Amino acid sequence: MNPTDVSDRMPFPSDPPLEIAVRSLRSPTGHGRQENQDNYLIIDGQGQARFLWRERETELRLPDWPPGHRRLALLDGMGGHSHGREATEKTLEGLLELPATVDLAPITTGLNALHHRLRQQFQSAGLETGCTLIVLEIPPSGSALLFHVGDSRLYVVDARRVRCLTVDHVPATHMALLGLLDSAQWFQQVHAQANSQISQAFGLGSTLGASWLYPTAIAADLFELHEGNLPLFLRGLDDRRALALEPGRIYLLASDGLWRLANPQAFIQRWSTLLGQARRPLEELADTLLAELTEEIYRQRSHPDDNCTIILARRPGRVEHSPTEDIP
Repeated sequence: MNPTDVSDRMPFPSDPPLEIAVRSLRSPTGHGRQENQDNYLIIDGQGQARFLWRERETELRLPDWPPGHRRLALLDGMGGHSHGREATEKTLEGLLELPATVDLAPITTGLNALHHRLRQQFQSAGLETGCTLIVLEIPPSGSALLFHVGDSRLYVVDARRVRCLTVDHVPATHMALLGLLDSAQWFQQVHAQANSQISQAFGLGSTLGASWLYPTAIAADLFELHEGNLPLFLRGLDDRRALALEPGRIYLLASDGLWRLANPQAFIQRWSTLLGQARRPLEELADTLLAELTEEIYRQRSHPDDNCTIILARRPGRVEHSPTEDIP
């Protein structure tokens, strides 16, 4: 699968500009997986939708899409499952039918309903499959709306720092919810070493809310992480929330192929240097990031490499740093 570029360069007069680039690779080195089970959806301000269908870029126009509204979504089929790609495509079909919204409640309700519908379809077909899902709903004005399931991530990057804005739905997070891991232990297990097991998938269900006695029981409902159940060190990273897109910063949606390395932080800590270049187009920055990923895979001998999909989004303007903001 060849890399794919998307630029959103023709906003409506009242529509804040948003630069977008997307790439989806079956294997960064060409020696990894044989099928791309990742996917993405870009709906621009004119209702033009772009996504992968049977691993090929496909476009269609949504006739009733509201002017200036955008939707970004990233999906990763459950690794090793025979129908991971099909799970992402079924989810994409539902996302294309989901009406645009400016409020969090309708998109949450719609996506929860889609999850249950797909779960029933998969079970009726005898399939145990699903996918990760990150959706950024971006109205013409106001904050974006985030909906997150699984271990794909949303980062915000500028020239000074890299911040992860989502919490992986993985066994270590389940243990943190139960009070069995502190901040340092959780970070070590989630962000400082390679992992492959997830505790929640769209279209499958969740073990995040399971009791310690029955940790593998898969519940039908998605388990939402929010202020009421997150440990203090993860507060503010709710799965479903409004999110202001600050000018000048890059918002990076990515599947875990971007950091599936023996030493993920050795690469992640370089993103500020690689992406924090305000004058370079996102298309160039996306190419640079994936080229560096390929070199990092060889450098760390992290084989075989995984599917890798990234979406970069940036509003024009200068980054405003607060006086107390941490610098890595």
